[in-house]
Amino acid sequence: MRIREHPILSFKLGKKIKFTFDGREYIGFEGDTIASALHAAGVKVLGHHYVTQRPRGFYCAIGNCSSCLMTVNGEPNVRICVEKLKEGMVVETQKGRGELQ
Repeated sequence: MRIREHPILSFKLGKKIKFTFDGREYIGFEGDTIASALHAAGVKVLGHHYVTQRPRGFYCAIGNCSSCLMTVNGEPNVRICVEKLKEGMVVETQKGRGELQ
């Protein structure tokens, strides 16, 4: 799911980074955001709407909406579309509505 070739852009992969998402180990690359690493690994559902339970995925990818809020290293309401991936991060689907900080 990762873009490898593009007519005008080049993508250089940084070093491999291990992290966990909902108890499962994944590999991303230095320079990835959490969301881009998950997307490249085939994870498309980032959570569910707190009322309708409809799946939510990437939406704005610039930190303006709340579609990508997750708990990262125990901290809730992290916008994973703009949060850089770091070695050993523990990322969890955020349950419930959450509160913006």
